[in-house]
Amino acid sequence: MASTCLRPLLRYRSFATLFLTPLLLLPLPIAVPTREAKCAYIIIIMAVYWCTEVIPLAVTSLMPVVFFPLLGVRSSKSVCLQYLNDTTMLFFGGLIVAISVEQWNLHKRIALRVLLILGVKPALLMLGFMVVTAFLSMWISNTATTAMMVPIVQAVLDQMDNTEHDVTMMEQAAGQTNTVIELEEKNASDPTSVHVISNGQVPDDPRSSEEKKMRKRICKGMTLCICYAASIGGTATLTGTGPNMVLKGQMNQLYPNNNDIVNFASWFGFAFPNMILMLVLTWLWLQCSFMGLNFKKSWGCGTERTAKEKAAYNVLKAEMKKLGPISYAESNVLLMFVLLVLLWFSRNPGFVKGWASMLFPGGEKYITDSAPAVLIALLLFILPANKPKFKGWNPSMSDPGQAEEDIKKPFLSAPLLDWNMVQRKMPWSIVLLLGGGFALADASAAASVRIHPLYVMLPGTLSASFAFMLPVATPPNAIVFSYGHIRVLDMSAGHRELSLTVPGASNSPRAQPAARGAASLLRRGAAGARAAPFRLQRLLSKR
Repeated sequence: MASTCLRPLLRYRSFATLFLTPLLLLPLPIAVPTREAKCAYIIIIMAVYWCTEVIPLAVTSLMPVVFFPLLGVRSSKSVCLQYLNDTTMLFFGGLIVAISVEQWNLHKRIALRVLLILGVKPALLMLGFMVVTAFLSMWISNTATTAMMVPIVQAVLDQMDNTEHDVTMMEQAAGQTNTVIELEEKNASDPTSVHVISNGQVPDDPRSSEEKKMRKRICKGMTLCICYAASIGGTATLTGTGPNMVLKGQMNQLYPNNNDIVNFASWFGFAFPNMILMLVLTWLWLQCSFMGLNFKKSWGCGTERTAKEKAAYNVLKAEMKKLGPISYAESNVLLMFVLLVLLWFSRNPGFVKGWASMLFPGGEKYITDSAPAVLIALLLFILPANKPKFKGWNPSMSDPGQAEEDIKKPFLSAPLLDWNMVQRKMPWSIVLLLGGGFALADASAAASVRIHPLYVMLPGTLSASFAFMLPVATPPNAIVFSYGHIRVLDMSAGHRELSLTVPGASNSPRAQPAARGAASLLRRGAAGARAAPFRLQRLLSKR
């Protein structure tokens, strides 16, 4: 009864949240008329708006520009500077390079090539999907990587299922014919026998239901591995995901004389081994949960390819064939991508002098990772997408009109990127979210606990990227969930029982303790990852 009465009021929940939140919190700046209290007032309002999304997240991020100067917390000049600082430009340049990779399908070519190399055995196929997804997520957005990989996984799974269905139907038809022949022979030799099977019908094989369950588990594991690998892979590079950029911005904001301790090379040296470890643990967890520990079946040790595996391989090969040979534009984008990574790593590696200090006097003080990122972004708007044609005017040509038309054509074709494409694909809301976070950090009063700030900031940054439990936690989770193969309980590790019942391995006494040990270890890791302390960082990971 009470719920029925309150149901009409739900229509007004967004309106109430939007207007009642500032009114209910108004006593804070009135009772404590300090800059700190006024800053806290705006921070709490923004946190409520971010959590409830009563207005768009990017719009909420613009509130400091208006209210910090009005309340006397910070000047308009200092607040606005936070929205396009060095960290934001680094993120912006990296996103432009990622857009060019997506535009020319270079990421798809890399993904298919790696999958064809690794093979299509169940365990290797899952590992291949995860390795490719994690690698691509290091450089392009987690959302774009997941949106590209899930259809490939879906096509492979569909083809494997169709092939298995065809093989099963042929086996059942052959078995049914043999059974009818045997019964006819038996009836002819023994007329008094009872007809157990009539009309040529064969009882359903009890193994078929078990095989369907197994196929469903494999489908869940294959799709879940994509969103998990996308979130994990984004942690390996500084530009891989939003929380990493927030960390760099906070360090530069709160500790301007930190000697550029968080740069691309130092972050990669710290985060890449951790990414490899988390990827392996996640792969083992998904193997135990959805495929079991039947190593002979999963790894295919000493066995030939089955019809399903041949079908999966043919799907990947067909997709690779559709791309054709590598184009001139793809070669240019790949060259720019490799050049950018080399410039990032060699700018200030730490153990030797980098190009910033060797080529430019005092360059280590003036040049940051944003400079090569924007340089490569500029080149992408200049380099041609088609190979230049060196043609001169030849008066002896048979078709003077065609020769004249060739001369009028520009020497350079359209560039690799145009601004309209960048405008459509650039996640501008993330740029504003970063700016809003930096503005809040600039206005807050920082408390000292006499420990190195990275001891606190690094766990929070990494934990924000490990939001695995719910479909709404990250866009990769939502994309995978939308395909309908998994439920919320499948994503939530705390509500899932480890299932190791697979054909041929269910009675193995050695497999069960090992699986339980691995599951226990991974549950502890997942529990730590779920304790993400900063809602803002988790929101910024939604790219």
